[in-house]
Amino acid sequence: MAALIAENFRFLSLFFKSKDVMIFNGLVALGTVGSEELFSVVAFNCPCSPARNYIYGLAAIGVPALALFLIGVIWNNHTWNLVAECHKRGTKNFSAAATFLLFGSIMGRAAVAPVTWSVISLLRGEAYICALSEFVRPSSLDKFPAEQGAEVLARFPCKDVPANLTRFRDDVTRRLRYESQLFGWLLIGIVAVLIFLTKCLKHCCSPLSYRQEAYWAQYRSNEDKLFRRTAEVHSRILAAKNVKQFFGFVALDKEEKELVQEFPVEGVQPSPQWNAITGVYIYRENKGFPLYSRLHKWAKGVEGNGPSPEGHEMLFLAS
Repeated sequence: MAALIAENFRFLSLFFKSKDVMIFNGLVALGTVGSEELFSVVAFNCPCSPARNYIYGLAAIGVPALALFLIGVIWNNHTWNLVAECHKRGTKNFSAAATFLLFGSIMGRAAVAPVTWSVISLLRGEAYICALSEFVRPSSLDKFPAEQGAEVLARFPCKDVPANLTRFRDDVTRRLRYESQLFGWLLIGIVAVLIFLTKCLKHCCSPLSYRQEAYWAQYRSNEDKLFRRTAEVHSRILAAKNVKQFFGFVALDKEEKELVQEFPVEGVQPSPQWNAITGVYIYRENKGFPLYSRLHKWAKGVEGNGPSPEGHEMLFLAS
């Protein structure tokens, strides 16, 4: 049993550490679905008051979606690569196609969670019913009392209505839920078509073959893993040396002592090197040979970021 549990945890660990974009987007969508369900059960409470219903219903759909979108933008590495690029080099080396591709990548990934939230909210229908119940035309309801108006209709989502209006409440709720779910399914269809067209456009415009693109993705993933792992070890060893210089000794565990002995760190990388490997990268070739990243380009000693007689910009963004 212990071995089975350990194996399951190992599988989940590998699954959540996967860099595959589709898996990552799926996890984001599932997390958003769970959050929306929790919000609906715990937090959603329609005020059932004219003028307040509309604001509250739209806020229940729009504000979390906006927050999720901003979080998606913040978590996207391309966002900060773009900030670094604009700060250090400007965008003069970007073509219009490359700029569009970059922003499309950032916005597309950031939109996964808010779109999922909006779809689930519309399919549930509670926020939509709360927002629009008071705007239902009484004349569209058969034999609805003429003396009753928006104030009574606004109370329909809370089911706090006189017994003689229960039938109208059910009709209004059914009608608005139908509209809400219809918009939800339409949104799903539109997003699916956009994803399909985007994938087709990406592969049609890509200058790389399918196998080279797969290799490039593997290279980026491995470079990132190795860079982060090496940076963690380098910073630990450098910190140990500085602490030892200040106190005269440093308290290291066995593993850290082995690291210090195995990897001697003489100094730190100068700022120009960090600047050279930081920023947005567009796939380029130099004398016919591919350059898969800014680090690869720096290691090969290739200067500049824009197209040159010896380097050809392929307008394909490193994702």
